[in-house]
Amino acid sequence: MTAVDQSAESAPPTDIAGRSLWADARHRFLQNKAAVVSMIVLILVLLFALFGQYLTTWEGETIDWSILGSITQKGAPSFENGHYFGVDQDARDLYARTVQGTRISLMVGVLGALVAVIVGTLYGAVAGYAGGKTDSLMMRTVDILMAIPFMFVLIILLVIFGRSIGMLFVGIGLISWLDMARIARGQTLSIKNKEFVEAAHATGVPGIVIILRHIVPNLLGIVIVYATLLVPGMILAESFISFLGLGVQEPNTSLGALINFGAKNMNYGTLWMLYFPLAFFVLILTAFYFVGDGLRDALDPKDR
Repeated sequence: MTAVDQSAESAPPTDIAGRSLWADARHRFLQNKAAVVSMIVLILVLLFALFGQYLTTWEGETIDWSILGSITQKGAPSFENGHYFGVDQDARDLYARTVQGTRISLMVGVLGALVAVIVGTLYGAVAGYAGGKTDSLMMRTVDILMAIPFMFVLIILLVIFGRSIGMLFVGIGLISWLDMARIARGQTLSIKNKEFVEAAHATGVPGIVIILRHIVPNLLGIVIVYATLLVPGMILAESFISFLGLGVQEPNTSLGALINFGAKNMNYGTLWMLYFPLAFFVLILTAFYFVGDGLRDALDPKDR
């Protein structure tokens, strides 16, 4: 045996660099070009909603008296008078209104989805872990609630408790947790018989601690994917309610309310009132769906 062979055998083995579950998911997500572009679009839209107001001198509630009464002739989009998106039916700056509407629609969508995810995940995890009659009773309650028309309940809540932004996203979130509960319950049934859960149970760890410390963290993958797909549904629900006039009230606005006013005035030669909020609405929904699909593919264990 040569000296080279002896030195090769005596050399310590090199460590093989590995990647964690989340690192592998991040790598797979970055390979999805549509999802990455959609994520960039969502970041730009979020920056627009947060800081877009600083790019104009007009406030959302300020009326341009020089245009009021001649909106069709003077209210079109123009950089000369500072109305980048034109003005609305009351001669208010549509750019500032679109910034505010985008911010409120995103807030309602994200917070409503957050409420639905938290309530649905905890409810489904408890039902799946408890099993037996408790599971049956809890899920039959979900089935009964799912049979009640969603929009009918939401409209009743807004009529009884008042039309406010807070009531809007709480009502949407508390009604939309039902699907999340069924998903979390199904995943919990496949997790609760794992070795680490049985070991925790055998050592006397309380059930609620097992749910919060062992089961819920293992549901994060499916929860994140569902949350990204739930946000567009929340925005759609809010836009529909605002389109009916039961959602966000003046002087506040949302994309749904702006689309409603734009649709009412589109026959008067003021199509910009509809096109700009509708463009942001479609852009947000499309981007969220592509991001959700990308996360689903990245976190799917069958594709690894």
